[in-house]
Amino acid sequence: MNNLQNLEFNEEACKKCKGRYCASKVSIFSVLEEPQLKEVTDKIDRKIYKKGQMIFFEGDISDKLYLINKGKVKIFKYTKEGKEQILYILSEGEFVGDLSLLKKGEFKFNAEALEDVNMCQLTKDDFDDVLRKNPDMALKVLQVVYERISKLETLIQSLSTKDIESRVSGLLLNFIKDFGVPKGNNVELDLPLSREDIANYIGVTRETISRKLNSMQEEGILKLVGNKKIIIQDLEKLESLYE
Repeated sequence: MNNLQNLEFNEEACKKCKGRYCASKVSIFSVLEEPQLKEVTDKIDRKIYKKGQMIFFEGDISDKLYLINKGKVKIFKYTKEGKEQILYILSEGEFVGDLSLLKKGEFKFNAEALEDVNMCQLTKDDFDDVLRKNPDMALKVLQVVYERISKLETLIQSLSTKDIESRVSGLLLNFIKDFGVPKGNNVELDLPLSREDIANYIGVTRETISRKLNSMQEEGILKLVGNKKIIIQDLEKLESLYE
């Protein structure tokens, strides 16, 4: 198996490794041996996006796989009313554009850098060439597609059937799973989104989010540290609010 899993990110190392760090972090490439991984990295292009910069727009041609080396990316659509609806938040080791690897088409959503993002890109034609030589990778792609569809189904169900308290607690639980860091009996969570983005994510107003978070703080479930950090003090109670 490839020996790149312990690489640590920094700008100079990223330039020298020519995409190996990116590829080593992405689950679909974990089935590759070192020679096959090198075939992939030889085809990778590296690009940097600044915070707030659009990576692609809905309607753009979807013919690349975007591998996140460092940073966070917001995937979203606009509703008929023109309101932003967030679909996913992706971070280091994740990727977007997976469906374009199966068939070229147009993106059905937008992607924006939530912070400075280092990203590697692989065209569909190059990926097809790798896939033909390594068919086990197709199963990895399908697993990721399945997980994302499941998340979307959960989001749709939450928006249509859950009350506001359940939506907020469900979102926090998802963030804990992806971004939470255990600290003794607590979990430290650096929020990847602003309060306004969180509100857009679950279909409520920013004021409602603030009220619910303050209420949870009063109940001892969590502690708010500024606008972007939360200390989860009672995970069981938080989980009970989502049930």
